[in-house]
Amino acid sequence: MKPNVLLITVDQMRGDCLHYLGHPVIQTPNLDNLARGGVTFTNAYTATPSCVPARAAMMTGMKQRNHGRVGYKDKVPWNYEHTLAGEFAGAGYHTQCIGKMHVYPTRNLCGFHNVVLHDGYMHYNRDRSATTPLGWWDQCDDYVNWLRDKAGARHDIMDHGLDCNSSTVARPWHLDESLHPTNWAVTQSIDFLRRRDPSKPFFLWTSFVRPHPPLDPPQAFLDLYEGIELPQPPIGDWADIHDRNREGLSPTTFRGIVHERMRQKALAAYYALITHIDNQIGRLLNALFEYGVRKNTIIMFTSDHGDLMGDHCLYQKRLPYEGSAKVPFLLNDPTGTLGLETGKMVDQVVELQDMMPTLLHSAGIAIPNSVDGMSVLPLSKSGEGSEWRPFIHGEHAMDELSYHYLTDGKQKYIWFSQTGEEQLFNLTEDPQELSNLANKPHHQELMGMWRSRLIGELQGREEGYTDGIKLIIGQTPQACLSPLM
Repeated sequence: MKPNVLLITVDQMRGDCLHYLGHPVIQTPNLDNLARGGVTFTNAYTATPSCVPARAAMMTGMKQRNHGRVGYKDKVPWNYEHTLAGEFAGAGYHTQCIGKMHVYPTRNLCGFHNVVLHDGYMHYNRDRSATTPLGWWDQCDDYVNWLRDKAGARHDIMDHGLDCNSSTVARPWHLDESLHPTNWAVTQSIDFLRRRDPSKPFFLWTSFVRPHPPLDPPQAFLDLYEGIELPQPPIGDWADIHDRNREGLSPTTFRGIVHERMRQKALAAYYALITHIDNQIGRLLNALFEYGVRKNTIIMFTSDHGDLMGDHCLYQKRLPYEGSAKVPFLLNDPTGTLGLETGKMVDQVVELQDMMPTLLHSAGIAIPNSVDGMSVLPLSKSGEGSEWRPFIHGEHAMDELSYHYLTDGKQKYIWFSQTGEEQLFNLTEDPQELSNLANKPHHQELMGMWRSRLIGELQGREEGYTDGIKLIIGQTPQACLSPLM
């Protein structure tokens, strides 16, 4: 029988938040062990650092130009011919998603045989005037209905008072730990192991909503980070450190100066949510052993994007800086059939579009022609993988801060399309992006090379970002390209 495949994703986890990669504080023993026995990709990025477009890359294997989502926009239908789950189902796999999908319509299966859904707090389905009854949160969210069954009919995910986008306010989870959405995702995943079709291999996607806010870890995990010195955020020479409009006072701020005790508490809670997920991953791995499938299950772990968490006085996601755009990316193969070099760290730049072809390749399933991504398996073997893409192109439409970025994992070039501002970082010598080299005289030849590469990437784009010779400032950005709308 073909190998089982377990895809574990989290929402909004930074690429540096693994003890295995040298983080000075974070505790991630189960993920560290997966990395130790597998392959870790140290330059993994999301091209579009917010939930919807990042998940489009995950599910289709397409670059953003082709899947059409270049910013965040809800309620745009998902009608892709080829999806990750659909290809597994077509190859005879029993397919199941547990947790966050963030697609539309909300209960769209996207190729899965079944979805047990919890997208978190979705503004459009909380507004009953903005969607149909089948899209209302209390109709389409399986976790909320499960919670009400277990804890009482009046319970809701907003009872603790934390906003779904607050990166600066934290508090402990207010109910029994077993009722937390992180535990629920694993409880439901284990139940799938019980009720799956044993005559077929399975593709299970366990999709955690955390560490995306609200920052609400169970107290036991928050205690791990209380009273210890937490890393100070990097502040680049280009950062706005004045916060003249006092934006840092907002619990859902995108930037600004935040009360230091609040920032520290929020950071501790963010780390605690990651350790809580790690703990529950350990529970899921143990269940794989108990159901007798651990040795025949290939595992991939990644995130849709990161969280700036105060880096450069910035918060949340969407921006192209390392805290937001870089993600963890691990591949573990207990079957031994993939020939991975265990413990290997790969520094070639990979992206979320590579997830689909890698998992299909791992299972011996043909990769559709629609896929732009590349299987990372050749990079994962000793002495292989020398031929690889030279860089990736990322972007995000976000009004006056709309941008495009290019990186090869060693350097990063950013162009803000509405103002023309440019940034250049030497990630090898300056991994925290402290020094913007864009205006340094001895870097102008390098700037020209990156600018030319971006012009090539943007050729033919409907927004008119380039005429093929130069970048054109001020063209109107849009979250979705015309084929989707």
